[in-house]
Amino acid sequence: MPGDDTSSHAFSEDWNTGADETRGTAGAVSGRSSSRPVSALDSDVRLTVPARPENIAVVRHVLGALAESLGLPAVVSADMRLAVTEACTNVVRHAYSEHTGTIDVVVRPKGDSLEVIVADTGRGVGPSPDTAGPGFGMLLIAALADSFDLERDPSFGSRLVMSFRRHRAALRVA
Repeated sequence: MPGDDTSSHAFSEDWNTGADETRGTAGAVSGRSSSRPVSALDSDVRLTVPARPENIAVVRHVLGALAESLGLPAVVSADMRLAVTEACTNVVRHAYSEHTGTIDVVVRPKGDSLEVIVADTGRGVGPSPDTAGPGFGMLLIAALADSFDLERDPSFGSRLVMSFRRHRAALRVA
C-alpha cells in the first residue's frame, strides 16, 4: 500500500504463519495514555498481565511457545526469553510502588527480526530503593538483544523496545 510504512512488519513466508497483509490501528497499550500508543498490526502478539512476580514466568512461557512455533533457533529463543524476563522483572521491581499495575508485552515481526516491546504505566524503570546503585539488568538486555531502546517518562512509565534477529552469525570461540 503506498505510504504504508508498516510493510516490514508483516510475517514473511519464512515465519511460517498464515497472517494476512491487512493492518489496523488500535488504541494505546492497555492502561496507556492515548498520547503514547503502540500501533496494532494483525500480526502482533499482545499480552497484558498484572505486574506480579508469578506472571513473569507466564510471559516467558508464551514467548517460548511463540519462538517454537516460528522455528526460531534455540539460541535466539533463549536470548529473547532471558532479555524479556529481565525487562518484566524490572517492571515488577521498579515501576509500581503503591499500586499494582500491568506489564504490557507486544511482539511483532520486523523484517528478519522480532521486535519485543515491554511497557508499564508506572513510574518507569529506575534505581530500586532496596539496592545500592544500579543493577546489571540493562547491561544483560543490551548483551542479549540485537538492539534495544528505552523510553522513560515519569508521567507515562517506561517502554523498552528490543529486537532479535532470526538469523545470527555464529560466534567463533578461540
